[in-house]
Amino acid sequence: MKTDLPEQLEEIKAIKADLSRFLMSYRFALKKVETKIDLLKQEFEYNHAYNPIEYVSTRVKSPASILRKVNSRGIEFSLNAIRENLHDIARVRITCSFLSDVYEISRMLLMQNDIRVVDYKDYMKLPKQNGYRSLHLIIQIPVFMSDGVEYVNVEVQIRTITMDTWASLEDKLYKKYNREIPRQIADELREVAFSAAMLDSKMERLCQEMGEIKEDVNIEDELLNLWGSTGEFTIPNAFLRMGGEAQKGRN
Repeated sequence: MKTDLPEQLEEIKAIKADLSRFLMSYRFALKKVETKIDLLKQEFEYNHAYNPIEYVSTRVKSPASILRKVNSRGIEFSLNAIRENLHDIARVRITCSFLSDVYEISRMLLMQNDIRVVDYKDYMKLPKQNGYRSLHLIIQIPVFMSDGVEYVNVEVQIRTITMDTWASLEDKLYKKYNREIPRQIADELREVAFSAAMLDSKMERLCQEMGEIKEDVNIEDELLNLWGSTGEFTIPNAFLRMGGEAQKGRN
């Protein structure tokens, strides 16, 4: 028995080293995706004077969490099998203000030529049975290691603030009731999800109206800068309104 202990110890060390190297590639992939999102956010804010992203969170599953999922799904305990079957080891969650922001961020991200799309699920248009809404992407991104390039899966979740609040509540209840939420509470959660969807739609309409108002104000500001910056000219209000109406006609 004593002679087996050193062999077992070496085997455990080898597994730990392999797993650490395995998870390192997922951490590197997350850093690359985070950088891409930050650049897109800065460019969008520069072009539109508006930041569509409220906040971004990331995580890499712990070895214990990976092991639990491997056991529950009956996956072979090998790094290749884990890589092929678990697509949510690395996850980035992007929270936006409005519905249109969700699709715009997704479009901008997927336009990049070093990203491969593995899966695309729109739970905003087709919510899950429990009311869950979000946009889910599984993407592959190249990670360049010392011994070559690896294409690593990253799950990207994009949602609005109301969707994120609902999902956070549902997750807490899911854990509190040990994955068996009472039917009455589950029904109420679906009703709340429906109300949240209505709120998102109303907020989207307000956002569009604000955009139209802002566009008119920008036209007036531009005219004032062109003609009235020296204080020598006074621009009649009727002329300013005429400019705004002309711009609307072109749209």
